[in-house]
Amino acid sequence: MQVAHLDELKDLEESYWWHVAKRDLAVRLLNKHFPAPGRLVEGGVGSARNLITFREMGYDVEGFDVMPESVEFAESRGLKAGLHDLAQPWPVEDNSLRAVVLLDVIEHIEDPVAVLKNVATALEPSGGAIITVPAYQWMFSDWDEALGHYRRYTMKMLRDQATEAGLQVKRLTHWNAFTLPAAVAVRSYEKIVPRQRSAEFPRVSNTTNGMLLRLAAAERWMMDRVPVPVGLSVVGVLTK
Repeated sequence: MQVAHLDELKDLEESYWWHVAKRDLAVRLLNKHFPAPGRLVEGGVGSARNLITFREMGYDVEGFDVMPESVEFAESRGLKAGLHDLAQPWPVEDNSLRAVVLLDVIEHIEDPVAVLKNVATALEPSGGAIITVPAYQWMFSDWDEALGHYRRYTMKMLRDQATEAGLQVKRLTHWNAFTLPAAVAVRSYEKIVPRQRSAEFPRVSNTTNGMLLRLAAAERWMMDRVPVPVGLSVVGVLTK
């Protein structure tokens, strides 16, 4: 992540629909599958806004990031964070974590299976991981390159990587179906009329932001009942 992107996250993670909806999804899945108390590690902490919420839920939280500025900012918010490459053995005891959260992280890492093996080692027997990744390799674009993505995912790809790492797939579904048509239209247009894109998130009005949050809430309600067959992200709930 670039420093400029971190500065953007400091502003956006409080209220921008994408970050709020993804955090609300993680909270819902944690409460359902791996409720507090217990130790929770988030990989890729960004502005540490998620860690604040997880701490409020009752977890003993810690974050890892390869970006010194992210670690320093998390510590300035009173959180425990460490500078660490997630593909290297984690500085935690084996079988000690109740939960691991990796929200749009492993697509940034060349060897995601190494990360997932570290997750498997660190989780306690009844613990698990919540993971989100961007969907559909055919949608890979300069937006992904600007964000530092190595790949986008299919559900099979995430399942295969989890299995190779020794993890069990408890739940696998898509998320964010309601913006998929617009995203496909934009990607198709950009293939016809290429342009250089930055890693900035597209700004929306307060009205649109609220509407998207309501759509995300409705989708979470549906996810409790049936899998979401399509969407811009893949969501995995993994166990040992």
